[in-house]
Amino acid sequence: MTEYLVKRFVRDYENTENADVRTAYGVLSSIVGICCNLLLFATKLLLGIFSHSISIMADAFNNLSDAASSIIGFVGVKMAQKPADGDHPFGHGRIEYISAFIVAFLVIQVGFSLFKNSIGKIRTPQEMVFHGKIVAVLIMSIGVKLWLGFFNRRLGKKVHSTVMMATAADSLGDVATTSATIFSLVVFGMFGLNIDGIVGLAVSVAVMIAGVNIAKDTLAPLIGQAIDPKVYREIKEFVEQYEGIVGTHDLIVHNYGPSKSMASIHAEVPSEQDIQVSHEIVDMIERECLRKLGIFLVIHMDPVETHNARVSAIKDTVTQILAGLDSRLEFHDLRVVDGTQRVNLIFDLVVPRDYNEHMWETLRVRIAEEMQKKDSRFWCVITMENSFCAENPDSI
Repeated sequence: MTEYLVKRFVRDYENTENADVRTAYGVLSSIVGICCNLLLFATKLLLGIFSHSISIMADAFNNLSDAASSIIGFVGVKMAQKPADGDHPFGHGRIEYISAFIVAFLVIQVGFSLFKNSIGKIRTPQEMVFHGKIVAVLIMSIGVKLWLGFFNRRLGKKVHSTVMMATAADSLGDVATTSATIFSLVVFGMFGLNIDGIVGLAVSVAVMIAGVNIAKDTLAPLIGQAIDPKVYREIKEFVEQYEGIVGTHDLIVHNYGPSKSMASIHAEVPSEQDIQVSHEIVDMIERECLRKLGIFLVIHMDPVETHNARVSAIKDTVTQILAGLDSRLEFHDLRVVDGTQRVNLIFDLVVPRDYNEHMWETLRVRIAEEMQKKDSRFWCVITMENSFCAENPDSI
């Protein structure tokens, strides 16, 4: 069904990097979500009124909020498509994140309303009506929500849409809430126990938790999140594959909406290589990165010694010392500056984020001591820094 809808309503559906195609995917997701959720709302509301079940009615209004969320997602996707202008030179892609955050707020608000209604139902319970057909309809609604969740997740992954992924998570969360509602009806039908208010309370908490999780996922790119390790490796490997590039470091990626990123990176080039040649290579990489990866990349050139045996030996020594202290430590931009009384070793050291200032200073002293054991003239000038890549992939 998903493939049929995509092929039927999204022109040039395979070209997911195209802004118009992404918008078409968003429109399709929103319209399908609105239709399905309005149908579920009307059905469950009638069932809830007939059976006097607060949990069913709570589930119904949760579906109504989902329909509103789809409308907001539709508006967000359309607005995010607006091209760059004088006030917004990087485009309007982040509007999609803002619309997803509004969806999260609506989900939390609905959950809170259900929470209050469930408390009232626990205090003053009403007689329920059990009917097998009601359970059957609710089971069918679970099937609809399951399909809708996987539908949005599949589309969201295709076009890297935060709104669609948030909608998918919300839909799959609704499966659990409707299952809880069915459970309360079955318990009442089999044992005569009215746990509707308690189940409604559990449903409301689940809805609010889902809203908070959606908010966290959508706020992260707005605040500025660490680089996904997969993206980090992809960009580094892309740059380093070109002849004339020795290595890379200090990669920073700025996100301005799904599939709209700017990045900067330091590329190490042989110091003996003609600067015009290096500059030509760097220009070519920047153009190719935009064409192949869709990332606007700015490259800073760092000249490094590649044929100096003494510098290479010092690099190897530093590498061995760092490996003995902490395997996560990395260094770059090593320069060896000879003086009359000492040899300055100037380099940047990338340390894990769990290091505090005291650990930084201790580490600096330890490295200096170990290097002076190799040569008493060595004097380390170290600049400490953190990586912009996520150290824990699960945090992405």
